[in-house]
Amino acid sequence: MRGEKQFDIHIYKLSNGAHEYDFELKDEFFEMFDGDLLNKGNLTARVVLNKSDSMIQAEFIIEGSIKLECDRSLELFDYPLRVKKDLMFKYGDEDKELSDDVYVIEKNTQTLNVAKVIFEFIGLEVPMKKLHPKFADEDLDEENSFIYTSGEEENDIEQEEEIIDPRWDALKKLKNNK
Repeated sequence: MRGEKQFDIHIYKLSNGAHEYDFELKDEFFEMFDGDLLNKGNLTARVVLNKSDSMIQAEFIIEGSIKLECDRSLELFDYPLRVKKDLMFKYGDEDKELSDDVYVIEKNTQTLNVAKVIFEFIGLEVPMKKLHPKFADEDLDEENSFIYTSGEEENDIEQEEEIIDPRWDALKKLKNNK
């Protein structure tokens, strides 16, 4: 719990305007959350809050690298990451999430804890297919291999276009008579 407190931003007495906060995201940060996908990393997060009387606009800039396990070889590798996301916190009567990037917070909220939000932004950037960089060239070859065909498929498409429903021919004749 102590580790999470370092991600608290005290907003109650903030003046209107822009305020910047920097956070170091090391392995201890990832240990605060349950999950097998993200366990290690070395990142920095800059949070810029632009406070007004009715809302707080927050910009998150996260840079660095996370450790991922290759799906093919099970080797660990550093995956570079750069995330820039915006969130809006509006003041209201109760805490709720209006959309992915708009939250309502109570008017008397004194602190915002940004740890979970930062973790979610990082998690959204993890690729579905995690491949070690040494497999990057091989993966490109596999993905693009379907592009090269014998040409037979193109002929089939042309033949389908030439066969036209006779009802459409009758409509074309009507259109041409105008």
